[in-house]
Amino acid sequence: MHIAVVGAAGMIGRKLVARLVSDGSLGGHPLTRLSLVDVAEPERPQAFAGRVDSSAVDISQAGNATALIAARPDVIFHLAAIVSGEAELDFEKGYGINLEGTRSLFEAIRLAHLKDGYRPCVVFTSSIAVFGAPFPDVIPDDFNLTPLTSYGTQKAVGELLLADYTRRGFLDGIGIRLPTICVRPGKPNKAASGFFSGIVREPLAGQVAILPVADTVRHWHASPRSAVGFLIHAASIDLQLLGSRRSLTMPGVSVTVGEQIEALRRVAGERAVALIRREPDELVMKIVQGWPQAFEPKRASELGFVADRSFDDIIRVHIEDEMGGKL
Repeated sequence: MHIAVVGAAGMIGRKLVARLVSDGSLGGHPLTRLSLVDVAEPERPQAFAGRVDSSAVDISQAGNATALIAARPDVIFHLAAIVSGEAELDFEKGYGINLEGTRSLFEAIRLAHLKDGYRPCVVFTSSIAVFGAPFPDVIPDDFNLTPLTSYGTQKAVGELLLADYTRRGFLDGIGIRLPTICVRPGKPNKAASGFFSGIVREPLAGQVAILPVADTVRHWHASPRSAVGFLIHAASIDLQLLGSRRSLTMPGVSVTVGEQIEALRRVAGERAVALIRREPDELVMKIVQGWPQAFEPKRASELGFVADRSFDDIIRVHIEDEMGGKL
């Protein structure tokens, strides 16, 4: 099986590639080739015996998506995106990457389909940012897409394109609306949601963390390990079970910032919590006010998608996967 990962140099992309190589197969099919692309060249997995093509490619630029599709990958994971805060601050960049990049990829697939019947499985990472206030405390699967940010709008349009290109038979698509991924390893990025990870990651490393919102802010989370599990499962199930509604809200854990802090206290103690500094940020608070708080992801659960059981578990995943299991 030939798998392409668009956005392979990002945190989730790297972890996905590592999982694919470790498993050696996907959906019962042996993995023989990897095509890894991102705006920065992704690292080549050392443990993989098959063919690896790795390149620095911006799929929103003319011809690049066509070159990727020329190799006819069986499964394409489309993870590439400009994060929420950056997409809000840079309108043109957000639409250029998040929307035009997605459409360029889908168009390259369509043209290949018209040429020789090519029809890959496409796993598209969407986001719970496609939902915007006002909404109920717990959002059901059939709630309207009403984004209140440019990032959310770009992802919502991507979902519609995915469904239409699937309906027309050009590809077999599934969109997974990821919760906020927490705790993200590495340095902070420009996502407005970055503080959710920062108030755990930095204290665990003995560093000060800035909290820009109130303790009462509630949100929907999943660990990086769960996110990779979602992607693998999405590419492994019978997509005909989705019908015409091709995008699913993933399971997660709904907690307030205060409950995050209490989980940190239980797992790492008072010394870690003492490193959190409260510094309100009006832009971040405005963005977060329009975000959903909790979901009832019945469709995803019925299809076998599984997330972390608690925020304590999310913290423990970070300690195990990023800190060698030790504080």
